[in-house]
Amino acid sequence: MRAAERRDITITDQNDALQRATLTGPPASPPASFEARAAEVTSPAAARRYVRDLVGEHWRSGAGLRQEAVVDLLLVVSELVTNAIRHGGGLAGFRATPTEGGIRLAVRDNSDIVPAGAFGFASIPEGHRPNGYGWPLIFRLAREVTVEPSPGGGKTIRVLVPLT
Repeated sequence: MRAAERRDITITDQNDALQRATLTGPPASPPASFEARAAEVTSPAAARRYVRDLVGEHWRSGAGLRQEAVVDLLLVVSELVTNAIRHGGGLAGFRATPTEGGIRLAVRDNSDIVPAGAFGFASIPEGHRPNGYGWPLIFRLAREVTVEPSPGGGKTIRVLVPLT
């Protein structure tokens, strides 16, 4: 199976999971258990699950929440965590924080190298290349993208993904 086919399967799985999710009630502060669970995020699938649960807990009614925006959020989560694992020397930290209109993500890795295209110059690769799609997708779907050096080495990539 080619990489593009695997990505389509992942997105389809996310859509199915989102359709099953129930979002009822007004936004609320996430329970303390979410902080503990963030430390357990070690893979893109675990990060998506965590963020999907956080969105469900925070936006119970789903009022003003576009399902397409939640799918976009999960795609950004996948790309950031995958990039940290594949290109950043491993995932060193993960945080998702609800805001009034979306989710603020912070993904820390172990590499000091700033990704090519991190300052908005990323473009979709031409031809049938199996990689190079992450940054262009992140820049299309997220706002306020920053790359900051982390104390003691590595970097933290922060983004805001709007949901309303």
